[in-house]
Amino acid sequence: MSKDNMWNWEVSGFEPRKSSPPPESLTRRYSPSLATKLTHKLQVLLPSSFSSSHSLTYMPHSQNVRQDHAQLRQQAVDLQEYSYAKLDRVTRYLGVLADKTRKLDQAALEAEAKVAPLIEEKKRLYNELLTAKGNIKVFCRTRPLFEDEGPSVVEFPDDFTIRVNTGDDTVSNLKKDYEFDRVYGPHIGQAEVFTDVQPFVQSALDGHNVSIFAYGQTCSGKTHTMEGSSHDRGLYARCFEELFDVSNSDTTSASRFNFFVTIVELHNEQTHDLLLESESGLSKVRMGSLDSFVDLVQEKVDNPLEFSKLVKQALLSRSGDITKINSSHLIVTIHIYYDNLITGENIYSKLSLVDLAGSQSLGLEDDNGEQTTDMLHVMKSLSALGDVLASLTSNKEDVPYENSMLTKVLADSLGGSSKTLLIVNISPNISNLSETLSSLNFSARARNTVLSLGNRDTIKKWKDIANDARKEYYEREKENHDLKQEVAGLKQALKVANDQCVLLFNEVQKAWKVSFTLQSDLKAENIMLAEKHKIEREQNDDLRSQVALLLKQVQDQKLQSQHDSIVESLQAKLKAMEAQLNENKSKVSSESTEGIESAAVTKKLEEELLKRDALIERLHEENERLFERLTEKASSIGRQQALGAPPKISNQSPDLGRRDISNKEGAMEVVTFSAEKKADGTLALVKPGQDKIKSTPAGEYLTSALNDFDLEQYDGLAAISDGANKLLMLVLAAVIKAGASREHEILAEIRDAVFAFIRKMEPHRVMDTMLVSRVRILYIRSLLARSPELQSIKVPAVERFLEKPTIGHSRGSSRGSSPGRSPGRYDPTVKNALVVDGHTHGFRVNIKPEKKSKLSSVVLKIRGIDQESWRQHVTGAKLREITDDAKAFATGNKALAALFVHTPAGELQRQIRSWLAMNFDFLSVSGVDAVGGVTGQLELLSTAIMDGWMAGLGAAMPPVTDALGQLLVEYAKRVYNSQLQHLKDIAGTLATEAAEDAAQVAKLRSALESVDHKRRKILQQMKGDNALLTLEDGGSPIRNPSSAAEDARLASLIALDNILKQIKEILRQSSVNIMSRSKKKALVTSLDDLSAQLSSLLEIDHPCAERNIANARRVVDSIVEEDDKFQGTSRTPTDDLLTAETDVAQWNVLQFNTGSTTPFIIKCGANSHSELVIKADDRVQEPKGGEIVRVVPRPTVLENMSLEEIKEVFSKLPEALSLLAVARTADGTMARYSRLYRTLAMKVPALRDLVGELEKGGGLKDVKS
Repeated sequence: MSKDNMWNWEVSGFEPRKSSPPPESLTRRYSPSLATKLTHKLQVLLPSSFSSSHSLTYMPHSQNVRQDHAQLRQQAVDLQEYSYAKLDRVTRYLGVLADKTRKLDQAALEAEAKVAPLIEEKKRLYNELLTAKGNIKVFCRTRPLFEDEGPSVVEFPDDFTIRVNTGDDTVSNLKKDYEFDRVYGPHIGQAEVFTDVQPFVQSALDGHNVSIFAYGQTCSGKTHTMEGSSHDRGLYARCFEELFDVSNSDTTSASRFNFFVTIVELHNEQTHDLLLESESGLSKVRMGSLDSFVDLVQEKVDNPLEFSKLVKQALLSRSGDITKINSSHLIVTIHIYYDNLITGENIYSKLSLVDLAGSQSLGLEDDNGEQTTDMLHVMKSLSALGDVLASLTSNKEDVPYENSMLTKVLADSLGGSSKTLLIVNISPNISNLSETLSSLNFSARARNTVLSLGNRDTIKKWKDIANDARKEYYEREKENHDLKQEVAGLKQALKVANDQCVLLFNEVQKAWKVSFTLQSDLKAENIMLAEKHKIEREQNDDLRSQVALLLKQVQDQKLQSQHDSIVESLQAKLKAMEAQLNENKSKVSSESTEGIESAAVTKKLEEELLKRDALIERLHEENERLFERLTEKASSIGRQQALGAPPKISNQSPDLGRRDISNKEGAMEVVTFSAEKKADGTLALVKPGQDKIKSTPAGEYLTSALNDFDLEQYDGLAAISDGANKLLMLVLAAVIKAGASREHEILAEIRDAVFAFIRKMEPHRVMDTMLVSRVRILYIRSLLARSPELQSIKVPAVERFLEKPTIGHSRGSSRGSSPGRSPGRYDPTVKNALVVDGHTHGFRVNIKPEKKSKLSSVVLKIRGIDQESWRQHVTGAKLREITDDAKAFATGNKALAALFVHTPAGELQRQIRSWLAMNFDFLSVSGVDAVGGVTGQLELLSTAIMDGWMAGLGAAMPPVTDALGQLLVEYAKRVYNSQLQHLKDIAGTLATEAAEDAAQVAKLRSALESVDHKRRKILQQMKGDNALLTLEDGGSPIRNPSSAAEDARLASLIALDNILKQIKEILRQSSVNIMSRSKKKALVTSLDDLSAQLSSLLEIDHPCAERNIANARRVVDSIVEEDDKFQGTSRTPTDDLLTAETDVAQWNVLQFNTGSTTPFIIKCGANSHSELVIKADDRVQEPKGGEIVRVVPRPTVLENMSLEEIKEVFSKLPEALSLLAVARTADGTMARYSRLYRTLAMKVPALRDLVGELEKGGGLKDVKS
């Protein structure tokens, strides 16, 4: 990089100050040993000859030294001013950035200050909403009946009432209703229960103490509600996960949440810290009131995994006695700490999850004294808890917290602004009726005293208040969201400003280092020059004195030498006259005979010289031709070796070429090459390869998990099924999260792993077939989206897959509609032949209308239901029967699989529902008449049919895979067949098209190579999809159309392209007016060789080749011949510059800044002979004269040239090159040119090896004189 743009920062508003241009590179223009050399020359020259003009040669050198010293001093001053100007500019810019940073910090603080009140207002409104609903809530949950238990005594009229059959004959109404804030039946799972518990978790995160109790008898589901199972987590895990997720979303750079956990067991009014033995050195927390408290070990948890591990460890620390466990309370408390660095706010709250002891102890009697003690303590603690809740809900001033250790420990979580939730768990078994009634009465005691909302007017009033509070909460939430976005934008701007500050600081440090280094170097150079100047001045004084003494000696010696020379000349003349006299005497006698012999010898010598010259010229031409052939052959072999293919013989016979092409037909392992057209019209061979699939973290994780799934790591089929289904659900979740834009990428990345996993797990039959169907449908629809030929496939309507049942009056038919007695099952072995003669065998929906009995009519009349509007209800057993029949019908049904693939799921269910409504008018349609009051009968039936079909389509039928897998194989084969046939048609059309000129030949060749590349790419994909295409036994194979004709035409076009390139080279050499006879003969011979190569072409390419050869022959014949001359020494570098090859595949641009207004721009590249070629403006100043292209000679060419000869060579090059290279002397010019040649050549990758060879051989020596 040059010095003038070293500190070029394009920042608006901070333009550099006007200053003098930076100093040029410092070059030493004098010899360090000038005085020594001058003295040596004087000592050599003075003894022989010495003139007065030569004695003053030292004067210019001394003046040059003074000038260089002054110039260096001025350059040092200029460079110092330039550095100070740059540093001042950087300092000002850093000050502006510092101001911006302070403003951004202030804006961030203001935004945080605005957000904090909104968050507090949100928490206040949310707490008021919960308080309006009541600080104490009571839920009731009923567990399912076990297989060995009797009938259920519990009914569920609605979501807030539970009805119990008391069995008391003394009262008029045997059933008693209990009202709660929420009632859960046996079918309600943990997730739905947590949905109602979530507001209490949010209240704990907002800073309020919350306690959640699980109450009930043993085996009523308390522990399951709190702990859950491996596949259905309880409140422990779900509450902490909710806390963790919400805190992460609310955490900012200035605020933080920390969670600590304490786990304690209460048995016989004694506390047992379950974390006390886990680790030492943990902090403790005090729980309870100020008068009565306990110190418990608290352990910090950072994620749900650590929390689950800690709870599991604590549960293992409990006593192994089941009786002791049933009579003890387990309290898991999550302590929440919130810190805000800006507002200084510190909030502490806690969430207590209590698994109470079994309440059946209230009515048991046992002779065992220890168990009696346990029962008494349990009765005491539960009674105390009931008293506390009753006191709180009735707003009594005195709350009896001190009656039990349980209420003492949880005193700060009961009452005040804290929230309490009591979940009563009951058993529906008739044998546990007394305990159930006892639990319900206990909970009713707490709930009946809750602050009542009054009559309907009061309820409406509170609802209006809640709606207003909710509306205000939403507005505050929106404003809070906008402020958060503004804060995020300010933080991003602050980050950008900080990055710019760091970059500028680094640049300033670099500038200081460079400036300090330059100043040090200039000082050292100045000191050295001053010392040398002083020494040379002393030497010059000594030389003056020596010259004055020697001048006198020289004059005396000159007079003596003139006298001696006159004498010697006279003696020489006398000797010459005597020798001439003797020669004349001998010449008279031999003149007659020597005249004839000398003439014959002279003529013979002249003939021998002419023969020798002709032989040398012929050898010279033969050497040039041989060198060109070897160079061309070596370059072609090098290119082919770089591409990985063996060298081809251009003049091979057509039979051999066609035989090689036919051997390649159908082979998938052969690597082919295709031609890509560059921007300049040339063709480049590229090696085709299988497209690389982008890898993503999710794809890599799923691929690893699917491939590493080991059946031996799981105990039993249930564990294997759970693990396999979780992996399939992860695949579906990853695809859904990727979105429509990246769905294809993630499916392609994990395709092989998914199919291998399904194929491995099919024999074990442990996978959920509905999940398998969903995965298969994703891949088939991805294939449909990328294959237009599959989108036109027509599938039968859904009506052809459905049938009504046969109506009969026999006893068997009437029993057929009962649950578990389907009249017909489907044979899964014949599902591949469901379409016979255009008729599709449909699925028989076995539903028949029920006849109303007298008892049902009486019941309807008692209920006040109109018998005309009464609709039949479908039972759950009937729905399961229909689902099983639908699954059996869909197993192996490829026609139904095609319907699922080509029809959206919602549209398909709507069509099924319409068909059911049309054919079964006795079913309930409205949601009011449906079972559960949520969904109509048609919706239930259509969902059951859809679920059965989906499960059946994913069920495998060994040794054949499932129906969707078979459909995927069939579609993939159809796509590959269509693509191969399409490429075959395109290649056939191109193979029959004739070429007129070289451009059309290149286009046809490129097109055929592209088609062949695509065909082989498809074959490679087929090889990669071998596992997919072999899922089905048998089936029609994929047809690979023969490409022998297209390959033969491609080989012919390649040979024709080589012939046309050689003709183009011949025409380039023929672009002269006069040519030597031998060179013209060589060109004609080359044309004859090209004509002999026509046998390697197809007939369709002969006209083009013959026409170009005839045109070239006509041009060569029109050139004027001249006699051959020896030109071994007459060729100059200037001629080489004008006639060398200048075809460059790629140009590289360099910019040289010389301190002028416009820099020098030079483009450099390499030709086929590994020579440096440049392209630049002919002139630097206007008019520039346009760009010219020249071959740059190597530095070794200029070694023996004078400065004038070098300048003559540079006159043919762009002016910018000569300005950069020419110096005062020839040696200095060669040194500068060597550096310039190395700079240009290193920019071209193809010439870097050449630069290394020149440096090793000494061709790039930096020589100065």
